This record gives sequence, C-alpha cells and structure tokens, in this order.
Amino acid sequence: MGDFMTRTMTKMMLAAAVAATALGGIATPAFAQRDPAYAAARASGEVGEKMDGYLGIVGAETPELRRIVNDINIKRRAVYAERAQANNATLEEYALTAGCQAILATSPGEKYQAPDGSWQTRSSAAPLRDSRCP
Repeated sequence: MGDFMTRTMTKMMLAAAVAATALGGIATPAFAQRDPAYAAARASGEVGEKMDGYLGIVGAETPELRRIVNDINIKRRAVYAERAQANNATLEEYALTAGCQAILATSPGEKYQAPDGSWQTRSSAAPLRDSRCP
C-alpha cells in the first residue's frame, strides 16, 4: 500500500508539474510557434500531437516536415528529461503526461493521436485520451 501511495503521489505531482510547464509554454508546442513553417504544418493538419508526448507527421512526409518534427521532438525530449529528473519520474512517464496535456490543449481543427493510434481531428468535444492520463 505504501508503494502504491508513493507512486500515486508521484504521478499527481508529475501531472501538476507538467500542467505548470505547459502553462509556461515549455512542454507544449508554444515554444515552436515562432517557426511559421511549424505553425502552417499544424494548422493544415500535417503534424499532430502524439500520446507519447512528441509531435508526429500525420500524412505524407517531406524532408522539411521531418526536419521540423525532429527539431521540436529533440527539444521536447531535453525538457522532458530535465523535468522528469526534477520530479523523480521516468522520461516515459513525464512524456506521456506531457502528451496528455498537449492533446488536451489542442484546438478544434488540429490533429492528435487517439489511444488506438489513429489520427483524429479535434472537434469542440474533448479529445480521446489514454486511460493513463491524469
């Protein structure tokens, strides 16, 4: 029971830390908004938020699109690693929680990955999220 409670508390603190980070624009795509190519790819549905906390290519891949996605994902991974260590969590736990928050923060018309792996277009309804999301 003690181990379960510790794990539960860690997950709750992790979710709070990710939410705070997301509000600060570090773990979400906000930091990439300065790149007009990224903004255009996101608006056109060429890229979307994945359950694992990273950005994915939704349709046909181009070298430029791959470059944008790789650049953003490298930056995200660095932030996730730093935040995971600070919150006594694994990189994967932190990234999943960040993915949950990023999907929740999508706007209508943007793409996101559903728990079954399919790409969905966000509507005005809540997005489909992984059962492990806080």
